[in-house]
Amino acid sequence: MQELLVTTALVRIVTDLGAIVVALYGDAAPVSVENFLAYVDAGHYEGATFYRATYKDEDGTGIAVIQGGRFRELMAFGGYEVAEGVLPPIRHETTAVTGLSHTDGAVSMARMDPGSATSEFFICIGDNLNLDFGGSRNPDGQGFAVFGQIIEGMKVVRAIQEQPTDADLGSEFVQGEVLEPPVRILRIERLVITDRDAPGIS
Repeated sequence: MQELLVTTALVRIVTDLGAIVVALYGDAAPVSVENFLAYVDAGHYEGATFYRATYKDEDGTGIAVIQGGRFRELMAFGGYEVAEGVLPPIRHETTAVTGLSHTDGAVSMARMDPGSATSEFFICIGDNLNLDFGGSRNPDGQGFAVFGQIIEGMKVVRAIQEQPTDADLGSEFVQGEVLEPPVRILRIERLVITDRDAPGIS
């Protein structure tokens, strides 16, 4: 887990399996945090799901994450229109610029091409440094945009990862990684920042 930096907001992700509290790094990753909070404030994630779970390979390659949002139909079946209320894509904030990293509990924006991220996000389980700028996970070498850190609820994150997947769902890239059934996100809500809730905040 990376050291907590300047935290500008806290959110609680309430799921079927429990709650997860995230510290958002608005100073380090302002574009990604502002975008995520816009979706939170609009209620976009109510009724969304965690729909994808991955594990590292035996040799330590690959990634271990859970992915959530409202794109399950697109991820599982392909060709479907994405959910209503999706905002324009945002500028890609690389880890080389923010100084953040895909360590255990890091929260990051899902994307295809750089600058294509919208509402979907993922949470790291263990260190996934191949997702950082210059890492091997994506051929473009730009990595993914970390914007927050789990400060409570990693047991819930791991419980979501351990839910069953359907080997027949998804394209070749994600086949075997689509949760069936998905884990529901009941809501994502802002919390009041206090020293007790978020130790290390400055």
